[in-house]
Amino acid sequence: MSCEKTKALLTSDDQMNRGESDAARPTWSGRLEFILATVGYAVGLGNVWRFPYLCYSSGGGAFLVPYLLMLFLCGIPLLLMEFAIGQFTHLGPVHVLAKVCPLLKGVGLATVVIAYVFSTYYNVLMSWALFYLFNSFRATPPWKTCNNSWNVFEKCSSGFPGNATDLQSASQQYFDHRLLEKTDGIEDVGGLQWELFGCLFLAWAVVYFCIFKGVKSSGKVVYFTATFPYFILFALLINNMQLPGAKEGVLYFVTPVWKKLFEIKVWVNAAAQVFNSLGIAFGSMISMASYNKFNNNIVRDALIVSFINSFTSILAGFVIFSAIGYMAHIHNLPVDNISTDGPGLVFVVYPEVLSTMPAFQLWVPLFFFMLLCLGLDSQFATVEVALTFIKDEFRAQVLHFFKREELLALVVCFVSFLLGLPHVTKGGIYVFQLMDHYTAVVSLMFLAFFEVVAVCWFFGVRRISYMIKKMLGKPANIYFRICWFIICPLLVLCILVASIIQYTPVKYGTYRYPLWAEWVGWGVSLVSLIWIPIGAIHEIWNNKGPFHTRLRTAVTTTVELAVEDLLPEKQKLGNTVLETSTEHVDTTL
Repeated sequence: MSCEKTKALLTSDDQMNRGESDAARPTWSGRLEFILATVGYAVGLGNVWRFPYLCYSSGGGAFLVPYLLMLFLCGIPLLLMEFAIGQFTHLGPVHVLAKVCPLLKGVGLATVVIAYVFSTYYNVLMSWALFYLFNSFRATPPWKTCNNSWNVFEKCSSGFPGNATDLQSASQQYFDHRLLEKTDGIEDVGGLQWELFGCLFLAWAVVYFCIFKGVKSSGKVVYFTATFPYFILFALLINNMQLPGAKEGVLYFVTPVWKKLFEIKVWVNAAAQVFNSLGIAFGSMISMASYNKFNNNIVRDALIVSFINSFTSILAGFVIFSAIGYMAHIHNLPVDNISTDGPGLVFVVYPEVLSTMPAFQLWVPLFFFMLLCLGLDSQFATVEVALTFIKDEFRAQVLHFFKREELLALVVCFVSFLLGLPHVTKGGIYVFQLMDHYTAVVSLMFLAFFEVVAVCWFFGVRRISYMIKKMLGKPANIYFRICWFIICPLLVLCILVASIIQYTPVKYGTYRYPLWAEWVGWGVSLVSLIWIPIGAIHEIWNNKGPFHTRLRTAVTTTVELAVEDLLPEKQKLGNTVLETSTEHVDTTL
């Protein structure tokens, strides 16, 4: 099919919008910037607290078997898929999915919504890290002793209380009563915690100054934020392994419990960890790949990002559990009395561990600065999803109103800051837990399933493979094609079904949320999910004829789509002739 014939398939308005968008679209300055940005996004706080907890609670070293299988059968292929459609089209997730599958075009907008909602509360973790960082430059860390004004003296233990359930560690009380100033439940939100308010504002200011120039600024920042944490992790590992009890902690982390492999939950946890860690279905990987040069080697990049992400998770597990083993040794407690899941591991257990180490004045600030770097990289990418959508969809209007794209980034960051304020109230931890459960757990798996169906089945494996051939000179190999066509959709469906079957209402510690709060949580989920049926109804409504004709038209639009229709305008003009045999690409395997 010639360039002229391909070009004629697009409407004049679409050509104009695509041409303007592509002409003004920046690219990464080099291949390393893209790799560092995607590694920085994939490697986040979840690698430090979520993976180690899952590993020891799901069979220790045995957990690596389902984890690695899910990585190779689902994680890497889907990451390559997102890289491919983003880089080939030079468009963000909304416009890509509207092109490849008009019937499920709402999935693209849903990914933008979920990424933006995620960014509004994820930065709260950065405010906590800043709070701890500012309070770590003291002769004695304030979370180490029980003689502070916020401590409940009769219930405070200067170490870990073990099985004494009526006692709390000084570190736990610092987190609850000093950092959060926690109320008794979500019913009592209380006023703002003004110090956290200031930290949240500072966190958003840092994010803004790192992304206000788009990939031109964030691409430079990631040279530091994506690499510095590894220096700290290796330094901590070397230090920790010399401490008494470290060996017992590491053995607890890696010792295989093979019978755990017969539990369905372990396999579901492994798949969910791969999915969440690589950021599939958040739209961030599509957005970042859209700033690549057309012939960038995405197969290599997908393998590099996946390997580094998994390596970091395992490295963090050794760092965390060597320190927990040391803490168990000095308090003469079993390791499982100290290890915990979620933010408590990073903001309660590990600060307590670090404060007992030699040269803690050095390790404590470095640790929290490392958390900032890990979190900021992920935050850049999630905010960039919203900015990419706005600039792709409303570039002319945005430039007319704001004059400069830097002002758009400022408005997005400021609105996000305002939306994050409920999380820094005195009851904010309950709001945070509610948002995280219904956004990162419930909504994400539904979006992932519909994205895989839209791209792998509706758009078709042959088309994805042909995209890669146009960019790299050779199609995707049989391993990726089988994963896309059979394994990935079935795995995602199984995870979704298992998540529904195993659904439990949200809770925070022993606190159980009231029924109205759960309904609010489901409302948060629907904020993103509702765009999927809305997009399908809109597409069917815009077609002509009776309902069955409109539905058939919506489906066959994808079937009849030529891959070249998705090329960026400048790439079309650069191709003098496109092979006639590729005018329509078969959607079967």
